[in-house]
Amino acid sequence: MTTRVVIVDDHPLVAEGIEAILESYDDITVAATLCDGQAMIDRLDELAPDVILMDLNMPGLGGLSATEMILERAPNTRILVLSMHDTPEYVSTALSHGARGYVLKDVPTDEIKQAIDAVMRGERYLCTGAEGALEPINTGGRDPLTTREQTILLQLAQGKSNKEVAQTLDISVRTVETHRKNIKRKLGIATTAGLTRYALEHGVLQGTGANL
Repeated sequence: MTTRVVIVDDHPLVAEGIEAILESYDDITVAATLCDGQAMIDRLDELAPDVILMDLNMPGLGGLSATEMILERAPNTRILVLSMHDTPEYVSTALSHGARGYVLKDVPTDEIKQAIDAVMRGERYLCTGAEGALEPINTGGRDPLTTREQTILLQLAQGKSNKEVAQTLDISVRTVETHRKNIKRKLGIATTAGLTRYALEHGVLQGTGANL
Protein backbone atom coordinates (compact mmCIF):
# COMPACT_ATOMS: atom_id res chain seq x y z
CA MET A 1 0.00 0.00 0.00
CA THR A 2 1.08 3.57 -0.66
CA THR A 3 1.72 5.79 2.36
CA ARG A 4 0.27 9.30 2.09
CA VAL A 5 2.64 11.87 3.57
CA VAL A 6 2.19 15.59 4.21
CA ILE A 7 5.20 17.80 4.96
CA VAL A 8 4.58 20.78 7.26
CA ASP A 9 7.57 23.13 7.33
CA ASP A 10 7.83 26.89 6.83
CA HIS A 11 11.17 26.60 5.00
CA PRO A 12 10.34 25.94 1.31
CA LEU A 13 13.79 24.61 0.45
CA VAL A 14 13.63 22.07 3.27
CA ALA A 15 10.12 20.96 2.35
CA GLU A 16 10.94 20.69 -1.35
CA GLY A 17 14.11 18.73 -0.65
CA ILE A 18 12.29 16.21 1.53
CA GLU A 19 9.47 15.95 -1.00
CA ALA A 20 11.94 15.14 -3.78
CA ILE A 21 13.53 12.43 -1.63
CA LEU A 22 10.24 10.81 -0.66
CA GLU A 23 8.78 10.93 -4.15
CA SER A 24 11.64 8.70 -5.30
CA TYR A 25 10.06 5.81 -3.37
CA ASP A 26 7.30 3.85 -5.08
CA ASP A 27 5.38 3.25 -1.86
CA ILE A 28 5.15 6.91 -0.77
CA THR A 29 2.98 9.72 -2.11
CA VAL A 30 3.54 13.28 -0.89
CA ALA A 31 -0.01 14.64 -0.75
CA ALA A 32 1.04 18.23 0.04
CA THR A 33 3.69 20.50 1.49
CA LEU A 34 2.31 23.14 3.87
CA CYS A 35 3.91 26.05 5.69
CA ASP A 36 2.21 26.02 9.12
CA GLY A 37 0.14 23.96 11.53
CA GLN A 38 -3.12 25.78 10.87
CA ALA A 39 -2.93 24.97 7.16
CA MET A 40 -2.54 21.30 8.07
CA ILE A 41 -5.56 21.37 10.36
CA ASP A 42 -7.65 23.19 7.76
CA ARG A 43 -6.87 20.53 5.13
CA LEU A 44 -6.70 17.47 7.38
CA ASP A 45 -9.90 15.84 6.14
CA GLU A 46 -9.13 16.66 2.51
CA LEU A 47 -5.57 15.32 2.53
CA ALA A 48 -6.16 12.37 4.91
CA PRO A 49 -2.44 11.75 5.54
CA ASP A 50 -1.09 8.54 7.00
CA VAL A 51 2.05 10.33 8.20
CA ILE A 52 2.73 14.02 8.82
CA LEU A 53 6.31 15.30 8.92
CA MET A 54 5.92 18.20 11.32
CA ASP A 55 8.36 21.02 12.03
CA LEU A 56 8.16 22.54 15.51
CA ASN A 57 9.05 26.20 15.09
CA MET A 58 6.62 27.81 12.65
CA PRO A 59 4.76 31.13 12.55
CA GLY A 60 1.18 31.04 13.72
CA LEU A 61 0.17 27.66 15.05
CA GLY A 62 3.34 25.75 15.96
CA GLY A 63 4.04 22.07 15.62
CA LEU A 64 3.23 21.04 19.18
CA SER A 65 -0.22 22.59 19.33
CA ALA A 66 -0.97 21.39 15.81
CA THR A 67 0.03 17.84 16.73
CA GLU A 68 -2.34 17.75 19.68
CA MET A 69 -5.23 19.18 17.68
CA ILE A 70 -4.67 16.82 14.75
CA LEU A 71 -4.66 13.78 17.01
CA GLU A 72 -7.89 14.92 18.63
CA ARG A 73 -9.57 14.79 15.21
CA ALA A 74 -7.63 11.96 13.57
CA PRO A 75 -6.03 9.79 16.28
CA ASN A 76 -4.67 7.24 13.80
CA THR A 77 -2.49 9.82 12.06
CA ARG A 78 1.21 9.23 12.66
CA ILE A 79 3.13 12.43 13.32
CA LEU A 80 6.89 12.50 12.91
CA VAL A 81 8.60 15.62 14.18
CA LEU A 82 11.31 16.84 11.85
CA SER A 83 13.47 19.38 13.66
CA MET A 84 16.93 20.91 13.93
CA HIS A 85 16.76 20.77 17.74
CA ASP A 86 18.29 17.75 19.48
CA THR A 87 17.91 18.65 23.16
CA PRO A 88 16.01 16.23 25.45
CA GLU A 89 13.50 18.97 26.28
CA TYR A 90 12.42 19.31 22.65
CA VAL A 91 12.24 15.57 22.07
CA SER A 92 10.38 14.63 25.24
CA THR A 93 7.89 17.48 24.85
CA ALA A 94 7.12 16.45 21.26
CA LEU A 95 6.57 12.83 22.28
CA SER A 96 4.40 13.84 25.22
CA HIS A 97 2.15 15.70 22.79
CA GLY A 98 1.56 12.57 20.73
CA ALA A 99 4.32 12.51 18.12
CA ARG A 100 5.25 8.95 17.09
CA GLY A 101 8.85 9.84 16.39
CA TYR A 102 11.51 12.50 16.19
CA VAL A 103 13.99 12.94 13.34
CA LEU A 104 16.66 15.61 13.03
CA LYS A 105 16.84 17.53 9.77
CA ASP A 106 20.47 16.60 9.22
CA VAL A 107 19.95 12.82 9.22
CA PRO A 108 20.86 10.81 6.09
CA THR A 109 18.06 11.00 3.56
CA ASP A 110 17.19 7.31 3.79
CA GLU A 111 16.58 7.62 7.54
CA ILE A 112 13.46 9.71 6.94
CA LYS A 113 12.08 6.79 4.94
CA GLN A 114 13.06 4.39 7.74
CA ALA A 115 11.23 6.58 10.25
CA ILE A 116 8.07 6.65 8.12
CA ASP A 117 8.14 2.87 7.71
CA ALA A 118 8.63 2.41 11.46
CA VAL A 119 5.69 4.54 12.53
CA MET A 120 3.51 2.90 9.87
CA ARG A 121 4.31 -0.41 11.59
CA GLY A 122 3.09 1.07 14.86
CA GLU A 123 6.59 1.63 16.29
CA ARG A 124 8.08 4.72 17.86
CA TYR A 125 11.11 6.07 16.01
CA LEU A 126 13.91 8.21 17.40
CA CYS A 127 16.96 9.03 15.32
CA THR A 128 20.34 8.58 16.98
CA GLY A 129 20.59 12.19 18.14
CA ALA A 130 17.15 12.06 19.74
CA GLU A 131 17.47 8.81 21.70
CA GLY A 132 17.37 8.80 25.48
CA ALA A 133 14.99 11.74 25.78
CA LEU A 134 11.81 10.11 27.04
CA GLU A 135 11.60 11.78 30.45
CA PRO A 136 8.05 12.92 31.32
CA ILE A 137 7.41 16.33 32.84
CA ASN A 138 8.63 16.12 36.41
CA THR A 139 5.91 16.91 38.94
CA GLY A 140 8.07 16.38 42.01
CA GLY A 141 6.63 13.00 42.96
CA ARG A 142 3.01 14.08 42.50
CA ASP A 143 0.64 12.59 39.93
CA PRO A 144 2.06 13.14 36.41
CA LEU A 145 0.32 15.55 34.06
CA THR A 146 -1.86 13.95 31.44
CA THR A 147 -1.22 14.71 27.76
CA ARG A 148 -4.20 17.07 27.76
CA GLU A 149 -2.93 18.85 30.88
CA GLN A 150 0.51 19.25 29.30
CA THR A 151 -1.11 20.77 26.22
CA ILE A 152 -3.11 23.22 28.32
CA LEU A 153 -0.02 24.09 30.37
CA LEU A 154 1.75 24.90 27.10
CA GLN A 155 -1.11 27.16 26.01
CA LEU A 156 -1.37 28.94 29.38
CA ALA A 157 2.39 29.44 29.59
CA GLN A 158 2.24 31.27 26.25
CA GLY A 159 -0.03 33.83 27.91
CA LYS A 160 -3.38 32.65 26.55
CA SER A 161 -6.56 33.20 28.56
CA ASN A 162 -8.92 30.39 29.50
CA LYS A 163 -11.24 31.52 26.69
CA GLU A 164 -8.43 31.54 24.11
CA VAL A 165 -7.30 28.06 25.18
CA ALA A 166 -10.88 26.81 24.94
CA GLN A 167 -11.21 28.20 21.41
CA THR A 168 -7.87 26.76 20.30
CA LEU A 169 -8.62 23.26 21.62
CA ASP A 170 -12.35 23.37 20.86
CA ILE A 171 -13.39 22.66 24.46
CA SER A 172 -15.44 24.61 27.01
CA VAL A 173 -14.02 27.34 29.22
CA ARG A 174 -15.20 25.35 32.25
CA THR A 175 -13.13 22.36 31.08
CA VAL A 176 -10.07 24.58 30.75
CA GLU A 177 -10.64 25.96 34.25
CA THR A 178 -10.87 22.42 35.65
CA HIS A 179 -7.66 21.36 33.94
CA ARG A 180 -5.95 24.54 35.13
CA LYS A 181 -6.86 23.79 38.75
CA ASN A 182 -5.60 20.21 38.39
CA ILE A 183 -2.32 21.37 36.84
CA LYS A 184 -1.72 23.85 39.68
CA ARG A 185 -2.54 21.17 42.25
CA LYS A 186 -0.23 18.58 40.71
CA LEU A 187 2.66 21.02 40.31
CA GLY A 188 2.09 22.74 43.64
CA ILE A 189 1.85 26.13 41.92
CA ALA A 190 -0.67 28.79 42.90
CA THR A 191 -0.36 31.45 40.18
CA THR A 192 -0.34 31.71 36.39
CA ALA A 193 3.03 33.45 36.57
CA GLY A 194 4.28 30.41 38.44
CA LEU A 195 3.06 28.14 35.65
CA THR A 196 4.93 30.23 33.10
CA ARG A 197 8.11 30.10 35.19
CA TYR A 198 7.74 26.34 35.52
CA ALA A 199 7.25 25.96 31.76
CA LEU A 200 10.38 28.00 31.03
CA GLU A 201 12.53 26.18 33.58
CA HIS A 202 11.45 22.71 32.42
CA GLY A 203 11.66 23.26 28.67
CA VAL A 204 7.91 23.01 28.08
CA LEU A 205 7.98 26.05 25.78
CA GLN A 206 10.92 24.87 23.71
CA GLY A 207 9.90 24.29 20.12
CA THR A 208 6.87 26.60 20.29
CA GLY A 209 8.48 29.78 19.04
CA ALA A 210 6.99 31.60 22.03
CA ASN A 211 8.63 34.91 22.86
CA LEU A 212 8.51 35.50 26.59
